[in-house]
Amino acid sequence: MTVIRFFSLCRILSINYKQVTDNINMKRIIFLIAAAILFSGQYLFSQNYSLVERTDLRRYDNGKYTGLVSREVRSFIVAKPDSQNKEEKIYDGNFYVLEKTKRNTMNVKRPLNTAIPSSFKILSDGDMIMLEDNGYPSFRSFPSFTDKQISIGDSWNANALRSCDPLNKNIFTVMPIYVQYTYLKDDVFYGEEVYVLQAKWATRYTAGESEFNCDPDLLKASGSHTATMNISKKTKNALVVRDSVDETFFYADGKQITFRGTISLFTEYPPKIDGSEIIKKLSAQKDIAVSKTDAGIMLTLSDLKFKSDSAELLPGQTQLLDSIAQVLKPLEKTQFLIEGHTASTGNEKGELELSLERAYSIARELSRRGVNEEMIICKGSGSHKPAADNSTPEGRAKNRRVEITILE
Repeated sequence: MTVIRFFSLCRILSINYKQVTDNINMKRIIFLIAAAILFSGQYLFSQNYSLVERTDLRRYDNGKYTGLVSREVRSFIVAKPDSQNKEEKIYDGNFYVLEKTKRNTMNVKRPLNTAIPSSFKILSDGDMIMLEDNGYPSFRSFPSFTDKQISIGDSWNANALRSCDPLNKNIFTVMPIYVQYTYLKDDVFYGEEVYVLQAKWATRYTAGESEFNCDPDLLKASGSHTATMNISKKTKNALVVRDSVDETFFYADGKQITFRGTISLFTEYPPKIDGSEIIKKLSAQKDIAVSKTDAGIMLTLSDLKFKSDSAELLPGQTQLLDSIAQVLKPLEKTQFLIEGHTASTGNEKGELELSLERAYSIARELSRRGVNEEMIICKGSGSHKPAADNSTPEGRAKNRRVEITILE
């Protein structure tokens, strides 16, 4: 049987949603017929990758235009090591959101990227079970495919989920959606032969009718979506999904927020780097511990000197940071995860805040030295991931560290 890799969106946007989909005969097995060619397969556990959701929407508040919302959700998804259970695989992801609303051409400096963790399990049939859900990914069980053989012009229906937070309150509403798919035609996209599919669905949400998480202030939502997707004939990956949006959200305070525009979904794979050469260069630094992890090459900095209970670096760190920046700067298209850690002091909230601020501090220092700030993701883990026994001074010293991972 040929295994289908229907791009990372299929992998991450498939959720265990059987309470909704039991009423239709849906499987995450794809059968597409065109010119007497049959494609069939089951879920293929994948390598590390980035999932991207990009939106360009015109916003209207109570019918009045208030600006263009440009929003991009990016992530780096790490496939965990194989377990004894070959029927499933676990993925850990760090999402981050870039967004601004503007009515003129004024540029505002973009803040550092802050990680939003997500973890999920993918089963062999493509179903996804969320293990840690902080609102992302936004689209779930989309696209979905019929187990029937189809040809150009044929359609099928499937349920899906969409997680959204229109007002950026960090309160997500998960809405069921019912999607009609149509196999439109064969085409060529940037020199590559593709299958073109269409997906259409309506936004229909009323407070109290959903069994999923929701914003209590959101009373209802309505609207329409029409998406097209180009599927590579060669790789069976979706090269791009473009969704045309027109929908309105109605809130308890009487506010009506309308969005019109496009949402684009696609994936990126990390560029190849010379890992052995990077490890060789960094291992020569006595204050850097270099290791290979599932996510990439990790640099552990345990000897960074900060002011007590502060993210301010003490003097004397310049040479170390210069050496790191010299290696990272040429990797212009590579993502970096900077993760701060603290010893346990009994103040969990304070530990998380301090660890994130120290990650920000290192990110700014590397940015000043020419490392691409747009490719840096900052994360604070507090004392949740100890490297040593926290009951001894030596152990606590090891736990106070910053890790920089070259994601690959």
